[in-house]
Amino acid sequence: MRSYEVKTILKDEDYLRQKSKEVSLDDASLKEDILVLKDFCSKEDVLAISAIQLGIPKRIIYLKNTNLEVVQRFQNKTETAKDKLYDEEKVLINPIFKKKEGLTEYWEACRSCLDNVGLVKRPYKIVLEYTDLDGNICKEAFTGFPATVLAHEMDHLEGILHMDIAEKVLVMNKEERQKFRQTHDYQILSKKGNYEDLIK
Repeated sequence: MRSYEVKTILKDEDYLRQKSKEVSLDDASLKEDILVLKDFCSKEDVLAISAIQLGIPKRIIYLKNTNLEVVQRFQNKTETAKDKLYDEEKVLINPIFKKKEGLTEYWEACRSCLDNVGLVKRPYKIVLEYTDLDGNICKEAFTGFPATVLAHEMDHLEGILHMDIAEKVLVMNKEERQKFRQTHDYQILSKKGNYEDLIK
């Protein structure tokens, strides 16, 4: 497997701000691209990763952990051995939004954005159409925290960073962030309503 490096705003901001390209299922490097994403997520404490963040400017997202209970145990430093191995191993190729509903709020972090933590509003529910690893076209709804994680990664595919749309941005390291989130947790503001109207 080829080597990779996380792209960060410190030296790769222009790269991160490009729009990722649609993937052809005939792409000879697709399997290796996905192995790169999986290898990174297996070693790192992340919720998900978009391919662009590892130097692959293609429309691919790897989901590792969208289980809020598991995330909260990590934040509270009460994670179990099973939690440490938790990996949803879900790959979405060429995902597109079909619907956005409701409104949530969360202090988001991002490996590419270093210690910048932003208060971001996202849809409570999203419907995505994407291609899976077997080449099937899937249409799937995600609600709550999984929708937040995916919306963050979808922005990466458009060259948008969470700092760009955050209402506030704070600088804190991982330990400070974990403590901060114990009192500033994921918030559901509305489960219904058009997201575009609610965000205004």
